[in-house]
Amino acid sequence: MSEQQLHDPRRDSVAAATRAPTAGAAFAEALGGPLGIVESALPAAAFVIAYTVGGLEPTQAAMVAVAIGVVLAIARLARRQTVQFALSGLFGIAIAAFIVSRTGKAEDFFLPGLLLSGAYVIGLAGSIFLRWPIAGVALGLVSQTGTAWRRDPAKVRIYSHVTWIWVFVFAARLAVQLPMYLAGAVVALGVARVAMGLPLFAVGMWLSWLVLKQEGALQAAQEAIADAEDGDRGADAPAPPR
Repeated sequence: MSEQQLHDPRRDSVAAATRAPTAGAAFAEALGGPLGIVESALPAAAFVIAYTVGGLEPTQAAMVAVAIGVVLAIARLARRQTVQFALSGLFGIAIAAFIVSRTGKAEDFFLPGLLLSGAYVIGLAGSIFLRWPIAGVALGLVSQTGTAWRRDPAKVRIYSHVTWIWVFVFAARLAVQLPMYLAGAVVALGVARVAMGLPLFAVGMWLSWLVLKQEGALQAAQEAIADAEDGDRGADAPAPPR
């Protein structure tokens, strides 16, 4: 293979562009993936149905949600899949059920989720201001490239943009659901929890993919410029003596 083939800018551009969807998928997995989002929405939907349609007391309806969470975790174990997100979701449901059992208020089932969304907003925004955007950290861990991206200001900026997308995702959840919680609108909270779960996650992933695709194009352009500079230096070099 010739040196020109090894450093073909067009081929580098294609290869770099294809890395963007892979990076987006890796970041999605770091956040729990679509399955994790569905697993977090099903217990909440079960709670609302048991409370409103089934006529159960808030504590009893919360126990139904806990049972759904246990079934989801067992299903992951049976399929030999990672149970990290199922177990973390089950832990959150158990906390919600405990709060409901103490207060007797059905809307308190959604309080841990609201607090978690607020924590995500603070943590994600804080990582950007500290120049350690969570998107870059997550992708570095999943791709096993570590923190090499921090030496490139352009990548830090791109990963900051991706992290801002998820700040807005969790802030939107909080902005919509907090007034419902304060008003005690249990049914509306359940609907919002499901509607702002997987659909909003999909929008966040699509926007993240667009930004990460820009990273692939940027990296390809940088490689093309470097190759061109190497070619110029090679052309200016004196010919070897005969």
